[in-house]
Amino acid sequence: MSSFKSYGKVDEHEQMLLEAKRKTRKRIIIISLSTVVLVGVVCAAVFGGINISHDNSQDGGNAQSGPNAVKAVCDVTLYKDSCYRSLGSLVHSGQVQPEELFMLSINVALTEVSKALKYFSEHGDFGGSIDSRTKEAVKNCRELLDLAVDHLNSSLSSGENSSILEVFEDLQTWLSAAGTYQETCIEGFEDAKLKNSIVSHLKSSTEFTSNSLAIITWINRAATSLNLRRLLSLPDENEAPEWLHSKDRKLLATTVDLRRKANIVVAKDGSGKYKTISEALKHVPDKSNKRIVIYVKKGIYYENVRVEKTKWNVVIIGDGMITTLVSGRLNFVDGTPTFSSATFAVFGKNFMARDIGFRNTAGPQKHQAVALMTSADQAVFHRCHIDAYQDTLYAHANRQFYRECNIYGTVDFIFGNSAVVIQNCNILPKLPILGQQNTITAQGKTDPNMNTGISIQDCNISPFGNLSSVQTYLGRPWKNYSTTIYIRSRMASFINPKGWLPWVGNSAPDTIFYAEFQNTGPGASTKNRVKWKGLRTITSKQATKFTVNSFLQGDRWISASGAPFKSGL
Repeated sequence: MSSFKSYGKVDEHEQMLLEAKRKTRKRIIIISLSTVVLVGVVCAAVFGGINISHDNSQDGGNAQSGPNAVKAVCDVTLYKDSCYRSLGSLVHSGQVQPEELFMLSINVALTEVSKALKYFSEHGDFGGSIDSRTKEAVKNCRELLDLAVDHLNSSLSSGENSSILEVFEDLQTWLSAAGTYQETCIEGFEDAKLKNSIVSHLKSSTEFTSNSLAIITWINRAATSLNLRRLLSLPDENEAPEWLHSKDRKLLATTVDLRRKANIVVAKDGSGKYKTISEALKHVPDKSNKRIVIYVKKGIYYENVRVEKTKWNVVIIGDGMITTLVSGRLNFVDGTPTFSSATFAVFGKNFMARDIGFRNTAGPQKHQAVALMTSADQAVFHRCHIDAYQDTLYAHANRQFYRECNIYGTVDFIFGNSAVVIQNCNILPKLPILGQQNTITAQGKTDPNMNTGISIQDCNISPFGNLSSVQTYLGRPWKNYSTTIYIRSRMASFINPKGWLPWVGNSAPDTIFYAEFQNTGPGASTKNRVKWKGLRTITSKQATKFTVNSFLQGDRWISASGAPFKSGL
C-alpha cells in the first residue's frame, strides 16, 4: 500500500482542528465503528452484492486484474478500466479496507492533476504561437488546476483524520469542485485542435477524480442503507462552525455594528485607509481564522476585484446594494475568457458580502461578461445587486447561498456548477440584443455523482423593462447532468409556456434533472411545458433535498454569517 502522509496539506487550521477532534473518545469509537461496517460493506459487494457489467468503451485499454475488493469498488465508477489500472497495481493483498481504497483513488487523482499542472507551467505557451485570449486561458488553467490540487489535498487531509462518512458532504463537495476546475480549464479553449490536446492532457486526471467521487458516493449510499450515517451523528452538529467566535457572531448580526467595528475601511473620498477594495484585500492576513470585516463606503469602485484563495473569512459590507457598487467591463468579445471577465471574483472560503453591488457594464453586444464569480466554499451573499447581461452570476463551484439579492441578466445569466441555493431574491431578465432569447439558468453538472445544482426558492421572477417581444425561458441544459429546480417561486406571465430551452437541437439529454415545485403566478403553469424525460414531477420529499439544510448542509455556516435563511421548505 502507498503512504498517504507524503502529500502536503493546504489547510493547516483545519488540520489542527481535526487533530484535536481525534483525541476525543467518541471520535475514536466512530472511526472504529465506521471502519468495521465499511469493511462489511465491501465484503458484501465482493461476495454477492454488486453486479455491474464491465464497460471497456470508456478507456479502450485492457484493465489490470486486481484483488476482488478493487474490482468491486471500480465496478461502480464511470471509468472502470482506468480505475482497475490505477488501483490494481497498488494493492497486492486482499486485506484492504475501503477507506484505503478511497484514499488511494484520491492519491492517484492528485498525482495526475499535479502532472497536468506541471505541464501547463512548463509548456503552456504551445510554441508561442497563441493569441492573447488563449494565453489567458492557459493562465486560467494553471490557476484552476492549482485549485483542484488544493481541493484534493483537503480531501486527503479530512479522509486521513476523520471517518470518511462523517465528512462525506465535504468530500463530495471538494471532489465535485476538483472535477469542475478541470472541466473549466478545457472550456477556456476555442480552437478545436488545441482543445483536443488539452482534453488529452487532462484525460487521466479527470477520470481519476470522477472515480474518487463515485467511490465515496457508493460507500455513503451503502452505509446509509445500513443506517450507519445516523449512528455517526454528533451532538454538536447544530453548533456554529469552530472558526467563528461568539463575538464575531454577535457582530455579524447587526449591520450598524459591522460597519462601525470594521477592521478595514475603504472610501473613494479618502476618509478610509484605502481607496480601492483590491488594495485593502492585499492587507488582509492570509488564512485568517477570524472574520476580517472590510467596510466599503458609498460610491462606484471601477476595479476588477479578486478575493484570493488564501483570504479566508473575509466580510465585505457596503452602504447599500446600489449605493456601494463595484463596476467593471471585461468581456469575451474584447478578448477576455469568461472565467477572467468577472468584475468581482471570490476564491477564499467562508466569504460573505452584504449591502453591496457588483456589475459588468460591457453590454449585451459583448456577450459573456461576468459581474460576480464565486468559487469559494460556504460563501454567503445577502442584499446584493448583481447586474450584467450574458453570464451575470457565475456560481462556479463549491457551496453558495444568496438571500434577498437582485439578479439581472439576459442569456444564461445564472450559470456554473456549484451547489447553490438562491432564496428570497428578485430575478430580473432584461432586454437582450435583437434576435437573442433570454435563459435564466445554465447549470453545468458533468458527473452524476457530483452534489451540484441550482435551487431557486421563494424568489420573484419578473421582467426588468418591456420584454413582450422577447422569449424568456427558465433555463437550458449546459451539460449532460444539468440540475435545476424552482421551488415555490412566483413567475410572471412573460415566461415562455414551454418553460425550458434545449442547448442544441429540439430536446435535452435524459440525464438532466429539472423540476418545478409549487410555483405560483401566470408563468408557473406547467400545462404546456416541454416533454423531456429529464423534466421531473417531484414530491415535497424530493424538493426538500434541494433546500439549505439538505443541499448545502448550511444551517451552521449560514446561521453563523448572520444572514436570514429558511432551512427547509
